[in-house]
Amino acid sequence: MTDSATHPTTLDVVGIGNALVDVLTHETEEFIEANGLVKGAMTLVDTDRAEELYAAMGAGIEVSGGSAANTVSGIASFGGRAGYIGRVFDDQLGAVFAHDMRSTGVAFRAAPAVEGPPTGRCLIVVTPDAQRTMNTYLGSSEFFGPEHVDSELIAEAKVTFLEGYLFDRPEAKEAYWKASRVAHDAGRLVALTLSDTFCVERHRDAWRDLVADQVDILFANEHEALALYEVDTFDEALAAARADVHVAALTRGPAGSVVVRDDELVEVDPHPVEVVDTTGAGDLYAAGFLFGFTHDRPLAECGRLGSIAASAVLGHTGARPGVSLGQLITPLGF
Repeated sequence: MTDSATHPTTLDVVGIGNALVDVLTHETEEFIEANGLVKGAMTLVDTDRAEELYAAMGAGIEVSGGSAANTVSGIASFGGRAGYIGRVFDDQLGAVFAHDMRSTGVAFRAAPAVEGPPTGRCLIVVTPDAQRTMNTYLGSSEFFGPEHVDSELIAEAKVTFLEGYLFDRPEAKEAYWKASRVAHDAGRLVALTLSDTFCVERHRDAWRDLVADQVDILFANEHEALALYEVDTFDEALAAARADVHVAALTRGPAGSVVVRDDELVEVDPHPVEVVDTTGAGDLYAAGFLFGFTHDRPLAECGRLGSIAASAVLGHTGARPGVSLGQLITPLGF
């Protein structure tokens, strides 16, 4: 058994998820309809569909992404210590992904795959109402299994952060259970973000088991929480989450977020921002919250840091903040 005495804490958070390169473009509502896209959702696509959509999209921005990768990059931007575990292929996009992660200060030491599909990518269409529609080709990231879990890195992190999008294949489910057990055996905590309502609906029973048995910190938006617990109201979802986990942070878009821990409940206002693109807002909320949490901030401050980090990506196109989050919070008294 691994224990915290033999593995000192060197990281605040290590994230596990789909290692992807994001391609973002602004398009009209007509583009959504003409290409048969499900607005506001994350849809998995195969190689042919990915190439078809990429050809139809206008000029855009290409940047390394993936939900958990965005979160740990945000933690590093705050000045925190972060690591990442994910699977890329030995190709140009895989090299770009690895370089981008390491350049932000995130520990990424996974060897690239030399067999199988190429590095994954996420094609993101942003409409004038700032909604993002994602079509994801998972590529090599999809084939993540227990053998890819870096137990040493997990044992060194205060929190292991699991991304919902990776949960589709049975091997990934096994990997999440293994990672959770490694973290708990080392005296660490496990956090999970549900990622998308469609993810929840595909895997509700498996999520419920993992959340109740292994998860300490749960992130979800209102719709994901309602879907997970099959309830009709936010208060019911909040109560169910509170019964399952040590900490739950549920976001409500323009209404801010609500955070609960045991008998403590905190309502957090959104940080003022003119919304341009919602891509990555939930990822960065988790980054701010976990940065505060792993630095022993009060729950209200954790939520506020989450809102500030989310606002840093809501105000521009892309899932990564264009400024140093550490510098951003200094004038705000942190």
